Amino acid sequence: MARPTRTSRVLSQNFLTDRAAAERLARLSVPHDGPAPLVLEVGAGKGALTHHLAPRAAAVRAYEIDRRLTPALRARFADAPHVQVIEGDFLTARPPGTPFAVAGNVPFSRTADVVDWCLRAPELTTATLLTQLEYARKRTGDYGSWTLLTVRSWPCHAWRLLARVGRHSFRPVPRVDAGIVRIERRATPLLPADEVPAWRDLVDLGFTGVGGSLHASLRRAHPRRRVDRAFRAAGVAPDALVGEVSPTHWLRLYEGLTG
Repeated sequence: MARPTRTSRVLSQNFLTDRAAAERLARLSVPHDGPAPLVLEVGAGKGALTHHLAPRAAAVRAYEIDRRLTPALRARFADAPHVQVIEGDFLTARPPGTPFAVAGNVPFSRTADVVDWCLRAPELTTATLLTQLEYARKRTGDYGSWTLLTVRSWPCHAWRLLARVGRHSFRPVPRVDAGIVRIERRATPLLPADEVPAWRDLVDLGFTGVGGSLHASLRRAHPRRRVDRAFRAAGVAPDALVGEVSPTHWLRLYEGLTG
């Protein structure tokens, strides 16, 4: 078993070495017939995923922060002019002004920053990311509970857990398994753009935990009778914990409190 180097630990590098897993990640990243117009890859590493993305995309921008890896990466794809290897931090990249997808074996320690970058990119269509399994399960409701980030972004982005990848598919071998999570920008948002700020304010208020329950937290900004009616109409129990309330039920609460 290869021992992690100091650089790999600092950069949180766990290279995907399982060819079947890399091919599956590429297929899930670009699932439709015909090549995707543009795919940005987070952390190309040694090119395991890039190799499978190349035939599926009209253009690939493969970002790699570790300058030791980029010469071999460029040499590997020298005969693929539509694959551009970019030495640098993906997080400093300016999002393209035309529709694009993101794919990558994300350094576990940088997952939150990569996801934030994707959610802020106006032209993003999908982000298909290999993350720690716990992160993927938490964000997609697989534990039966929901996080603030997921609920907050739900009107504009759908979250799905697509697959699991065992930890022995990586070198060095991490301590935990991984999951493939898909973030997809909705073609038609569930709320009008001018209502999204009010939605986020409501969700933020609900997740404060002030008062000991979601019901109590929302009563800080809305009359108790109105909160009671909204909970009944949404089918949410008054004593429900905030994490137990699905995004669908949150939408019903929003309608009841703002309609």
